[in-house]
Amino acid sequence: MSRWLLTGGAGYIGAHVLRALQVAGNDVVVYDDLSTGLAQRVPSDVPMICASVLDLPELTRAMRDHQVDGVIHLAAKKSVSESVAHPLRYYRENVGGINTVLLAMAEVGVRHIVYSSSAAVYGEPPWSPIREDTPCAPISPYGETKLIGEWQVRAAAEPLDLSWVALRYFNVAGAVSADLADTSVANLVPLVFAAIDAGERPLVFGTDYPTPDGSCIRDYIHVVDLADAHVAAAEYCLRERAQDVFNVGRGDGASVWEVMAAVSAQVGHDVNAEAAPRRAGDAPELVASVERINAQLGWQASRSLADIVRRSLE
Repeated sequence: MSRWLLTGGAGYIGAHVLRALQVAGNDVVVYDDLSTGLAQRVPSDVPMICASVLDLPELTRAMRDHQVDGVIHLAAKKSVSESVAHPLRYYRENVGGINTVLLAMAEVGVRHIVYSSSAAVYGEPPWSPIREDTPCAPISPYGETKLIGEWQVRAAAEPLDLSWVALRYFNVAGAVSADLADTSVANLVPLVFAAIDAGERPLVFGTDYPTPDGSCIRDYIHVVDLADAHVAAAEYCLRERAQDVFNVGRGDGASVWEVMAAVSAQVGHDVNAEAAPRRAGDAPELVASVERINAQLGWQASRSLADIVRRSLE
């Protein structure tokens, strides 16, 4: 049995990763400042430290006191459009956060880390699906901070003798239950349902992209599949001297208009989506190549877009 420090463990993704780790037989310690996370997402028998990921003494104390075997670092700000408006906040939280985690690991001697990265590191890639060796050229401060985080982990690997994996998430949605649902207004699927609940027309941001129907194409992955990928990555870090980057997606894209159609099918009526101007920092198409993670970790997404929308609705 291994023990993992899970930063951001009270968040939407973190709460699902927490449960997946437990199901796999691991002990978990949650570290979260609750700026966006919810304490009720963390089971009462799981230790939780409420503190900033920028607080080096507290992070160091948490790792040492709980004798963790590794860190799964999820805590970060994650809105592309917000990062364009407030880039310095994103650099402080995201770049500073992983830096502080690595410094604490160095102090305590923790040698295993799974780092939450993003498909936003690719920017506007020259081909699709996107392989992990695709040149990274982020077009938003959010994507830049995630790439810099990868650089820090990679640079620290040799001097700290790290076994590490960076997971480049594509578009995460769905939930295992209503109490763990995504409450963010930054992601498409919860945005659509929030508009429906408010009696408003959901918006399609940008309808003039160079895609078949003019809207952005994304690779939507169910959060439960993503959580299972973290477990596979954590086990890989313990088993091997890992130094790897993996895409995490379904390997299949859907346009925003197609998501609107899927939601319409689930709710039983046309949601009557409305075209809106593009948002800054959005790439036309991001679809994962998942051959590497399939081959090396034995992981594969099993849930469809319909599953994602259905779980978001419940």
